[in-house]
Amino acid sequence: MKTILCFGDSNTWGYEPGTGDRYGPRERWPGIMRDILGPRVAIVEEGLSGRTTVWDDPLEGFKNGKDYLIPCLGSQRPLDLIVIMLGTNDCKARFSLTPGDISAGVAALCKIVLSSDAGPRLKAPLLLLVAPPPLGALKDLAEMYKDGCEKSRQLSQLYKLEAEKLGCSYFDAGTVAPVSDIDGVHLSRSSHDALGAAVSRICVPLLGLS
Repeated sequence: MKTILCFGDSNTWGYEPGTGDRYGPRERWPGIMRDILGPRVAIVEEGLSGRTTVWDDPLEGFKNGKDYLIPCLGSQRPLDLIVIMLGTNDCKARFSLTPGDISAGVAALCKIVLSSDAGPRLKAPLLLLVAPPPLGALKDLAEMYKDGCEKSRQLSQLYKLEAEKLGCSYFDAGTVAPVSDIDGVHLSRSSHDALGAAVSRICVPLLGLS
């Protein structure tokens, strides 16, 4: 059996736009993957609402992805593949980050994974870097994400460049899973379905499951 760690924010946790509830285990994109890939794969869901790449949140504690990733690799090892989808929360106005800062943050996480011994036989796991879908019409969240829409639109190309430099796999979630029109940040149920299916297709050859 292969083990995949899905490391992300509220869009990995399964935040339902409009209600703030959590989608069910078979409605979240990691759960979609679990159903598609079947008993050949164990999925570890590690989503946290508000999680950033490497930045401390001045208003909410315990959101720094770097601080949690390192012990998570230790507690969940051995891991065959790690899927990282972060960066949306980095676009919040209170962080005052550039798209380059956000890309550098996610690259720092990637380097932690690729230099770790969290994979089988104390080697590094495989890594899939996923660029989050760009923000949409923000409505109630417009002030929180002031100037964030343009930043988010630049992340896909910057993440692709980082993946090429690091030699890891890459996918742009925005190509299949747009954010909901309800809040402009979170994924609809249909986007979870599409993202889970798309990432599953990538995982099959990566993990030799075909």
